[in-house]
Amino acid sequence: ILGVRDIHADHAASHIGKAQGIVTCLRATPYHCSRRKVFLPMDICMLHGVSQEDFIRGKQEKNVRDVIYDIASQAHIHLEHVR
Repeated sequence: ILGVRDIHADHAASHIGKAQGIVTCLRATPYHCSRRKVFLPMDICMLHGVSQEDFIRGKQEKNVRDVIYDIASQAHIHLEHVR
């Protein structure tokens, strides 16, 4: 964009894009769940013993919050790489 040709800028933009994608997915989760769809990583859900149905039913137990925290932490890690 704007003719910038710098590998470091490309690397930072890549991490920013990943962080934004993760956050967008998290923010859209209630909307998608209301339509009975879950687009969260199932490996992280299974790690915490959470099913897609737990999200669809709107459960707010600790293990569901832990899934959200772990996914949000991945976005945070990408932002730390940018800094």
